[in-house]
Amino acid sequence: MIGRVMLGAASLLPLAAAHGQSLPSVGVEATIDERRRGLSWSEGRASVSGDLAVTLGTIELDARVAALRGSIRHDNADAVADLGAAFVTGVGPFQLRARAIGHVFAGASSGMDYGEIGGDARYTLGPLELTAGALYAPPQDAIGGSNLYLSAQAVAGIPMTPFTLVGGVGRSSGTVDDPVRADRLRPGGSYRDWRLGLEHVTGPLTLALEYVGTDLAEGRPVSAIGDRGNSGDRVLARARVAF
Repeated sequence: MIGRVMLGAASLLPLAAAHGQSLPSVGVEATIDERRRGLSWSEGRASVSGDLAVTLGTIELDARVAALRGSIRHDNADAVADLGAAFVTGVGPFQLRARAIGHVFAGASSGMDYGEIGGDARYTLGPLELTAGALYAPPQDAIGGSNLYLSAQAVAGIPMTPFTLVGGVGRSSGTVDDPVRADRLRPGGSYRDWRLGLEHVTGPLTLALEYVGTDLAEGRPVSAIGDRGNSGDRVLARARVAF
């Protein structure tokens, strides 16, 4: 399945060239833990990923494949492919983006694929970039209901240095149709997450160190799929090479 996903993403390259748009962005990344919204998707273990993005005028297309190491959260999935499409436009000083993302899981013991829709607004002032966004997953069996993620992020380049400060907060909430499956994205219920980090960019190489955490209470009952042991605070290190 992962091979088919990468071949499908690669088929976008001739289309980009035909429209005379920017060259594709391709990268490979290694991290000590594949964490999203404060939750580990790789059971607290190291992961590698590859990504590709192309821009066709006001349309952005992207694909990312990450190793999940038999993730309990995703019913023993070995990998996930995130396939996204976005429409981007500018309104005054803001860049607005409407986005759809499909998450496709390889090796899962049951159907775990799900999709999200949403958007964000970005404002840039010198080295400072502020983004606020929302992603909504409509009710789906794979996630035991619906899921709404609200987020805000700040990125600030440190002048005259290769360092960038990054920080963000988010909140996950939604409806519950299946309490067990709902624990997959919200272990024990609605929660908040945060991240604070420092990136160092030298040519194609990005090195990053981040602190991520959640306000998930230890006393909340969580089913096995929620992988509660890998939902707490952690310092993450990652390295990415762009081509």
